[in-house]
Amino acid sequence: MANQINRDYLQEALQTFNGSNWYSWKKVDSNGNKIPNDQRMTYANIEIIKEGATMPTEEEVNAKIAEIKQNDTNTQTAISSGKQKLKDLGLTDAELKGIMGI
Repeated sequence: MANQINRDYLQEALQTFNGSNWYSWKKVDSNGNKIPNDQRMTYANIEIIKEGATMPTEEEVNAKIAEIKQNDTNTQTAISSGKQKLKDLGLTDAELKGIMGI
């Protein structure tokens, strides 16, 4: 699983709408001012670049982000539970690491 600290949940969520390569990030605001790179990747700065793509609402994007994060939590919970069950059967940490890499 990807390192959650470095994950870009906004982009992961956006990629689930309209197929791939449907959006980009605005480079200038409505007044023509350059948007600094560290401020561009926000919902407010999404621009549609694929014909026929529709903009999901911010609520839809936030719901998708929450879903992705919940799936991560469920996966981590299942891994921890499975690991503990194997330990309860007598496997050592070294054995678990050897057979599962965990």
